[in-house]
Amino acid sequence: METTKSNQYGGSFLFSPIEVEELFTPEDFTDEHRMIARSAKQFIEKEVDKYNEEIENQDFDVVVNLLHKAGELGLLAHSIPEAYGGLGLDKISKGLVGEIIGRSSGYGVAHSNHTCIATLPITYFGTHEQKEKFLPKLATGEYIGAYCLTEPGSGSDALAAKTTAVLNESGTHYVLNGTKLYITNAVFSDTFIVYAKVDGTKFTAFIVERDTIGLSLGPEEIKMGIKGSSTRSVIFEDCLVPAENLLGEVGKGHVIALNVLNLGRFNLGSACMGASKYGLYKAINFVLERQQFGSRIADFGATKEKVAKMAARIYAAESLQYRTAQLVENALGDLYESTDSPLIGKRMMEYAMECAVCKVFGSETLDMVSDESLQLHGGAGYIQEYKIEQMYRDSRINRIFEGTNEINRLLIPTIVFRKAFKGEIPLQEIIQKALLELESTSSSMEGILAREKEAVATVRRIFLLCAGITYDQLGERLAEEQEIVMRLSDMAIGLYASESALYRAIKAVSKNGEAKEVLKVKLATSFVEDTILEIEALARRIVCGLTSGSKQRSILAVIQEVCGRFQPEGYIKRNREIADVLYEEKHYTC
Repeated sequence: METTKSNQYGGSFLFSPIEVEELFTPEDFTDEHRMIARSAKQFIEKEVDKYNEEIENQDFDVVVNLLHKAGELGLLAHSIPEAYGGLGLDKISKGLVGEIIGRSSGYGVAHSNHTCIATLPITYFGTHEQKEKFLPKLATGEYIGAYCLTEPGSGSDALAAKTTAVLNESGTHYVLNGTKLYITNAVFSDTFIVYAKVDGTKFTAFIVERDTIGLSLGPEEIKMGIKGSSTRSVIFEDCLVPAENLLGEVGKGHVIALNVLNLGRFNLGSACMGASKYGLYKAINFVLERQQFGSRIADFGATKEKVAKMAARIYAAESLQYRTAQLVENALGDLYESTDSPLIGKRMMEYAMECAVCKVFGSETLDMVSDESLQLHGGAGYIQEYKIEQMYRDSRINRIFEGTNEINRLLIPTIVFRKAFKGEIPLQEIIQKALLELESTSSSMEGILAREKEAVATVRRIFLLCAGITYDQLGERLAEEQEIVMRLSDMAIGLYASESALYRAIKAVSKNGEAKEVLKVKLATSFVEDTILEIEALARRIVCGLTSGSKQRSILAVIQEVCGRFQPEGYIKRNREIADVLYEEKHYTC
């Protein structure tokens, strides 16, 4: 397997722990990172927030004007090479901008869609001429982009698209026919990344410009949330696309479509994490003011537990998000000028598993925070004035965007087993080693958070145990047993999130001392303890679904024994202490 700048490879977290010095965390941000984050924050607070009502009422002129202003500030150019009018920044910067705009509802969706899946196909797979023509305008916001993949009969199964492309007799134009559905930014986009089958079979990408003959739009969709983003059908009726607007190679559209979606999933995780921080901010400030039964809602134990659990989950989301940002940067950072499409596709796929985790964990964190924050608002949460109502509606789409969470869950173990079937990883040897370690009563962990390190190591071993049982029982029939695959995926997600959160705290303590990092230690401990409980339940369901009799009983006994070593300790006091710190700051902090 090709190495990148890191010793890690895609999915390596499933088989061995990360080295602390390899983990990138928010504490490692450079001055340049902080500067672009400040620029994005000032833009949202000073320019976007005041137009929330207009954006909600679908005044798309406001959205377009804001996108132009974002372009003037360089906030659309972070992932475009300097040679083509962009900033050529790293994926940490991309993640930071995504995080900041994540709370800005429909505007944020329009912005994120433009800078990621609507622009990156040209950035990474366009010809020099295509890059020269389109990227400078996409960088400034003179052009706004859209991404056209979904069709009436193909959503998650994107390669089943029916849109066709036929090269005319003179070889000057491809003639496109078909309909794309639910296209973000449709009404104000100038470029559309469109996927069609050349001669009805060869899945291929094209850049289609707005004024192309034969392109038309359907009516605006009436949506539950993210109302400020335009969502329409894009219709192609004998649409004449110049041959030079072919993107990549004929029949290789899947390399672009599926790999760019990996970056879209990473990007969505950033946006959801940023929006989650805002949701927690809204909850904290409401409960600090609202009184019931003669006391602030903030002082109730149940409230503090909700606040602490939201904070711990956000801490884990933030930790895994920036860990992944560095991994993706390691893979792609030196490819801005590359024309080697196979290499680009391979590097984009390297951390597909981690990007899927970002998407699933981030979107479900936002849904959890939106729900709990609304609950803490009580009846006020249902009233538009308090904004949490809008956040609740807006959050729901994220579990569907960029491939449903179910599709992403199916992806994670499938990658592992595919590598095992090909002999790329010695899965059986790894599983046997994990089983021996589970049966051992000794621990090699020491130092700060040693108990939690052992807990995370145990999560990994239990995952591998369950993966081994699944491998033995199902073999290549794995795809038919989605119930098992989904639970294995949840275990992998729990492992990545808990390890990212824990080792971030360990890294901070090793640098600054435990006294200065008390909150990180508490947040990490809280999340790890919750994770081990969830892992035990998931493992039981997998084992009971695939085994029976004495074999089942013996495996369940091992799981119960090892998980029993990590029962929660002092969690009520810890949660209250976490909440008190956040009350003092009046927002998420760590």
